[in-house]
Amino acid sequence: MDLAALRQEYGRAGLDEADLAPDPITMFEGWMRDAVDAQLYDPNAMVVSTVGADGAPSSRMVLLKGLGPDGFVFYTNTHSRKGEELAANPRCALLFPWHPLERQVRVDGVAERLPQEAVDAYFAVRPRGSQLGAWASPQSRVVTRDDLAEAYAAAEERYPDAVPVPDEWGGYVVRPEAVEFWQGRPGRMHDRLRYRRTGETWAVERLAP
Repeated sequence: MDLAALRQEYGRAGLDEADLAPDPITMFEGWMRDAVDAQLYDPNAMVVSTVGADGAPSSRMVLLKGLGPDGFVFYTNTHSRKGEELAANPRCALLFPWHPLERQVRVDGVAERLPQEAVDAYFAVRPRGSQLGAWASPQSRVVTRDDLAEAYAAAEERYPDAVPVPDEWGGYVVRPEAVEFWQGRPGRMHDRLRYRRTGETWAVERLAP
């Protein structure tokens, strides 16, 4: 396979400073609507990158489950690798790879734990299978498939009706410090416009591709 020969010329659109909303959250909402309208597969899927105590980065796909003035919301097992790394170092990065639209959004920010009432409210609307899976899976730990099947069956038997929230299950809001909107352009002259927090306001700067 000649990977060096694989290339795609971008040219669907451009991104000018005049196209930007006053703040990155409003701008992101518009691009998310475009991704949903384009019927992209899992448009709310994002890469969450954290850093361990040894300085080694790690990344994984997570679903964005909320967005507001405070930032970007997701839920997970807080005893997972990402949960443990965020507890030690809350600085993290998000990436939304919307390839069919020739777009990316990159977020640099700080993760904060959500209050329990927000976690409870979201867990209550998850499908029952996902609720049981939260009890069955010791996320990021070494297991066998049989271990998981047995743990799931045990959770199913233990909770025939309502499924409570596991103690280790929680949520985070990533408060953005910088948000970059990337639009592919011909000749790899991509448009990269970044909002950067300066006190209570946002400065916008163009980055070289």
